[in-house]
Amino acid sequence: MYGRVYASILQKASSYRLVVYSAVPLQAVHHCSLSSWITSGSHHRCHRCSTCGSHHRCCTGEESGFWFQGGRHFSTRQDLDFQQGQVQINSILRSNEQTVNVPEFDGRALSAVRKFESNQLPANTPNEDRRSAATCLQSKGMLFGVFDGHGGWACAQAVSERLLYYVAVAMMPKQSLEELEKCMEHGRPVPPVLQWYKHHADFNYRDSASLYINHLRVFWQDLLDNEEHDSGMSPQDALDIAFKRLDTDISLEAQVPLSNDLMKSTAIQVAFAGCTACVAHVGIDGIHVANAGDCRAVLGVQIEDGSWGALPLSQDHNSQNLAEVERIKAQHPPSERDTVVTDDRLLGVLMPLRAFGDVRFKWSHELQQSILASMESGVDLDSFNLYQYTPPNYLTPPYLDVTPEITYHKLRPQDRFLILGSDGLWDELGSEEAVRLVGEHLSGIHLQAPVSPAERQLKLGQMHELLLKRRARASPAVDPNAATHLIRHALGTGEYGELSQERLASMLALPEDLARMYRDDITVTVVYLNYDLARPHHSLHS
Repeated sequence: MYGRVYASILQKASSYRLVVYSAVPLQAVHHCSLSSWITSGSHHRCHRCSTCGSHHRCCTGEESGFWFQGGRHFSTRQDLDFQQGQVQINSILRSNEQTVNVPEFDGRALSAVRKFESNQLPANTPNEDRRSAATCLQSKGMLFGVFDGHGGWACAQAVSERLLYYVAVAMMPKQSLEELEKCMEHGRPVPPVLQWYKHHADFNYRDSASLYINHLRVFWQDLLDNEEHDSGMSPQDALDIAFKRLDTDISLEAQVPLSNDLMKSTAIQVAFAGCTACVAHVGIDGIHVANAGDCRAVLGVQIEDGSWGALPLSQDHNSQNLAEVERIKAQHPPSERDTVVTDDRLLGVLMPLRAFGDVRFKWSHELQQSILASMESGVDLDSFNLYQYTPPNYLTPPYLDVTPEITYHKLRPQDRFLILGSDGLWDELGSEEAVRLVGEHLSGIHLQAPVSPAERQLKLGQMHELLLKRRARASPAVDPNAATHLIRHALGTGEYGELSQERLASMLALPEDLARMYRDDITVTVVYLNYDLARPHHSLHS
């Protein structure tokens, strides 16, 4: 039904000092209208404890220099160092965590989400990952996004601010869009489109807010001009067009004259950088996941025997996905089959095979040079030199697009949670292991498979290893937040599956110039589902 809509709209090492930040969660809930886009972001600096120089939680009456834990008295230097190390590790791991409980009924409809937990751990400085979460106020459901930037953080920042608005607007009925337009025309306050759930460290591109609002307005005007847009798009159609339209706007904004040098510089940096995106719309009818790139969505399913299974709701778009490689090769002449994807990268350069921005893989060489030649100021020399680079065998662009692969899953009683993660998580953990960790964290029950006949024949040393692995699985969780729990295990799991504080401390103590060589930025959001809605006594369409 929306084929013509699409066409018309898209055309027109532990020796290093640990740096500790506050881990006090500060949860802000924003009913964010379009006009408040400009002021909704903020920078927040946390303060360390003046008593110990670390996070406040370690200071609970230990002025005398002694520690108490579970009735045990620590006074030796070794025990003190261990405790301080644990406090520092926890502070670093928890500094970006977020927990939000969602009301079961918001005054309009039942919520398919009980709560969500999220966290980030950077390797790059600054972090190139971003995350978003919001409730749709003019339509139904909640939106969650994870965005993995590359070539800098600029594109991930812009997409994390803007994409959820595009999805929400596309789902709004014509009557609601007409109200938005009337408010804009007459300078009245605009009804809020999204209720954002922001972490205190999140910020927005304030200087570009007016540009972003204007282009979002052009998008809804195009929807209003289309006779087929009456009751609003389905989540699947909205996700599809939102990805494509936003990427088109990012490309256009880098090409047109803008009101000031800073805005122009930002637009060019956003377009030449890139980011992958995985966005989930969770409603009472089910889950829609739109993915472009190598972030991932995995559903945690509880099996009848109490164990956990992982159901992928996205496919990674990289060279390991042979169907994706063939899709790209088919878009170019046979003479380029051996050069389109080389060394597991697009044109030997880019690992994700779908992404926002990255106009170096989309624009003609002539257009790129023309835009860069027009730049007078605002971009540093290193960035400028990066933008000037042309990938080898750049013959028939575009080589890259952001068309999302969309998966729908109807909510079932056994569906317990959804994990959204950037590839920094999946580089360290498999989907099945991640689901098991969250599932056992949720239930508090660590299931052990019976010792198999083959295992009964193990030699003494092998049996010792098996026992160590089984003991590791039964260890209690340290973190209340499941996203933090996943990050801790991703970086700190030892040879037998046990948590190693030494390994974790070493990974967190790496200096900025080395950290990226050992791991990537990690972003995780765990969405707990209201699976009771899927039981027979509930009406999904009430």
